[in-house]
Amino acid sequence: MVSSKAGSSAQVADRPSQLLEIASRLFALHGYAGTSLRDIAQKAKITKAALYYHFPNKEALYQQIVVDNLQALIDRVSAALQPAGTATEKVRIFMLTSADIYSESPHAWMAGSNAFWSSMGPEIRAAAIGRRDIYEKLLRNCIAEGIASGEFRKVDPAIAGRLLLSAMNQLTRWHSPKGLLTAHEVMEQYLDIVLAGMRADSSGKR
Repeated sequence: MVSSKAGSSAQVADRPSQLLEIASRLFALHGYAGTSLRDIAQKAKITKAALYYHFPNKEALYQQIVVDNLQALIDRVSAALQPAGTATEKVRIFMLTSADIYSESPHAWMAGSNAFWSSMGPEIRAAAIGRRDIYEKLLRNCIAEGIASGEFRKVDPAIAGRLLLSAMNQLTRWHSPKGLLTAHEVMEQYLDIVLAGMRADSSGKR
């Protein structure tokens, strides 16, 4: 049996994670400008002063959500790509892993996606853009590898990558977890369509 003191300590230790989850949901729904620290504190049922104990200001809180989640995205996708063989497999793994990560934390994904359209400070923007570029480059490299191997026709890797990532980001805006298909299943159908258009024939042409 866990003592009440031990349980209380666990709650305190987990408080930053709880606050980040609440803040992610509010940032996803209302944007950075439309969410205040007071809103977050009220939703968490704590005082604003207690919130300041964990995060010095709204920008620091937002930066941790955006930057930490982008870094986690890069790390998980990179690890998932390691055992993949062909470029086609790598593109599928990249996109399906991304869809799974979105499903696990939809509000964190949307808060991060909205960051590039919000009035965040230069420090957050630089950190976010740097990690976004690393993430997108992973996908472009997979596509470029497929072109070099003859799996894909000579598409522009940057344009093909943007098409796939645009589909991913739009999915987050209309997909419902209560729908008939999971985000993973929807992404599988997207990939079947897009990869068919990228595939090269035996001569290396479309």
